[in-house]
Amino acid sequence: MTQLDPDVERAKTAGATTPVPAARGAVPDGTAPDDAGAAVARDPDAVAPDSERQRKLVRIRRSCYAAWAVVVVLWLTFFGFPFDRNRLLILICLGLLTVSIGRRPLLGVIRDWLPFALLLAAYDLSRYLAIIIGLPTHWHLAVDVDKWMFGGTVPTVWLQEQLKTADIPWWEIITSTVYMSFFLIPYVVAAFLWVRDRVSWRKYVIRFVAISFAALIGYIFVPAAPPWAAARCTAEQVVDGPSNPDCMFSDPADTPDGGLLGPMTTHQPGADPHVERISTRGWDATHLMAARKVVESGQKNSNMVAAIPSLHAGLTALIAMFMWPRVRKRWRLIWAAYALTMAFALVYTAEHYVFDILIGWALAVAVLRLCPPVDRWWDRTAPKVSARFSAWRTRRARAGAPVEGAGAVDAAAAGADAGGAGARDA
Repeated sequence: MTQLDPDVERAKTAGATTPVPAARGAVPDGTAPDDAGAAVARDPDAVAPDSERQRKLVRIRRSCYAAWAVVVVLWLTFFGFPFDRNRLLILICLGLLTVSIGRRPLLGVIRDWLPFALLLAAYDLSRYLAIIIGLPTHWHLAVDVDKWMFGGTVPTVWLQEQLKTADIPWWEIITSTVYMSFFLIPYVVAAFLWVRDRVSWRKYVIRFVAISFAALIGYIFVPAAPPWAAARCTAEQVVDGPSNPDCMFSDPADTPDGGLLGPMTTHQPGADPHVERISTRGWDATHLMAARKVVESGQKNSNMVAAIPSLHAGLTALIAMFMWPRVRKRWRLIWAAYALTMAFALVYTAEHYVFDILIGWALAVAVLRLCPPVDRWWDRTAPKVSARFSAWRTRRARAGAPVEGAGAVDAAAAGADAGGAGARDA
């Protein structure tokens, strides 16, 4: 999918240069052609140990592939899909360790992914700041903006009026799958980039973390209720801007006049005449009830008044824009369609307003525009850090203190950062 050659990237990572082809008849160690036969006679197995080692590594890597696949299947069988980010990252890193056997230092997986995981864990913990600070929740802001943009109509209400049916249509399987993909696709993209293009991986991770914490600022200072919550509460029940009023957990059928969203007139026979949260309803048609329960459990344990901006929409759009110059033309439409389908799913299923989507998209654009200076700073700083580490390693070696494994790690870091200096900014 990516336009970059993985063999070229591995050469960059190792700090290698392109070898100059030897003259015809020459042998690898520089022996003259006339002496080639004598050299082989003296050491007939000169190349054999290395090739045998490579074959052994291939066998080990393939065995580890099979073992990792068994672990994933057993995990899915006994524990279900790992919607929890930490479990998902564990499975991904195990797969990356397997891919790295015989190709790059295994410690590079830990070196690169541990800081990423720690930053995301800090993001999860910092979400409680919204609860601690406790600013009033905005219940009318997004409703009013959506009505202003669409001539007095809330798009979520209109879409469910037109499209929601008593039975689950086939395309709701798609909306539920796209909604759930948010918990998987960003990390799969990170793993793919790490294997194929470490420079792009570093840029992607910086933007991933940046948009996550930027969205967190919105959740803290502009807490806002999503459409499904507004459909369950009246203006009198949320007059003081509560974050978790009792009406949020009531049946929307019991709320008079559609709550803050207004009345809904369904156009489909048998469909419930009120706005519902149906982001997981498509799973019922596939009989994957366990998946629906896991997602709904995660929804209940999350910040339920974190609607502005929509990180679902923002991060999906960021991925689509980031991958656009890095993939072939036939994949660009797929990424663009993915971002648009996510936006539709969020509005139709009452997870977000159009206003939330637009703020999320604007945030993605801002992050992509503001991060290139960070990339340039890293390109200037990383070689200096690598040089200092090399100097320290040299001093340690001269003093007689062994520095095991430092050469490979240092060469990998220096090669990756040198390659980043000329890489295209996202």
